[in-house]
Amino acid sequence: MTEPRRPADTHVHTRLCRHATGEPAEYVLRAGQEGLAALGFTDHVPAPDGYDPACRMGLAEFPEYLAILEGARRDAPLPILAGIEADYYPGALPFLTGWLREQPFDMVLGSVHYIADWAFDNPAEAAAWESVELPGAWRQYFGLVAALADTRLFDVMAHLDLPKLFGHRLPDPVMREIAAPALDRVAAAGMAVELNTAGLRRAAREIYPSPLLLAMARKRGIPILFGSDAHCPGDVGRDFDLAVALARDVGYTEYAVYSARRRRMVPLPSTSPEARHGLKAHGGEGETG
Repeated sequence: MTEPRRPADTHVHTRLCRHATGEPAEYVLRAGQEGLAALGFTDHVPAPDGYDPACRMGLAEFPEYLAILEGARRDAPLPILAGIEADYYPGALPFLTGWLREQPFDMVLGSVHYIADWAFDNPAEAAAWESVELPGAWRQYFGLVAALADTRLFDVMAHLDLPKLFGHRLPDPVMREIAAPALDRVAAAGMAVELNTAGLRRAAREIYPSPLLLAMARKRGIPILFGSDAHCPGDVGRDFDLAVALARDVGYTEYAVYSARRRRMVPLPSTSPEARHGLKAHGGEGETG
């Protein structure tokens, strides 16, 4: 196996989420071709209470998920990590609190996809953005992020500023004021923040989180890691050179790797002049937070 050129991709889905394509072996093959340090499967957590059933495995399918991960490890050219993306919403804790601690996960990503009963990142519900009060929606979202952190159930905050997916941003001073309390609580919980490159493939045309929010995370000593949010093999490790360049631009020199819910820090790979140029082309130069 060649020396890894890129950091681990710790946010990859399987067909059990009902909106991903490709076989696990294809994701593993792509990860090897991309020179990733490791590949982490983190599909959506089951929700026995009936929350968002169209986008997750059923609880009865969870053994199949574990079998998929075990199969992916066979003959893999890189380490395969077992994870889950656990959605936080009011009512999630009765199941998650006990269940997450019983599972053999390397890492648990925390995410928020709903504000009340609105799936704000669902294209079928995107029109609602035109009628909401924008700062109010972002305040509700970051209130949920803060509550997620307070549970101490999660290792990583995934796609921190997901509501920008369709391009609905706030001015930096407003975003700084709204996001700061949630980032304080993410830091207090000892969580990491994911640099998620899927935002570059959406209308946002920007990595999650923004340079502003990433700089705010660094000031609070919040570690980072990387995820493609791949729902097809071709997106594994996609745009990681840009993500590493952004991390370095705001002052990060290390990233987190998880095993059995324990974190260790490893040096960031170097960045090429091409990656730096690409970052600037995407408007991704870091800002002070």
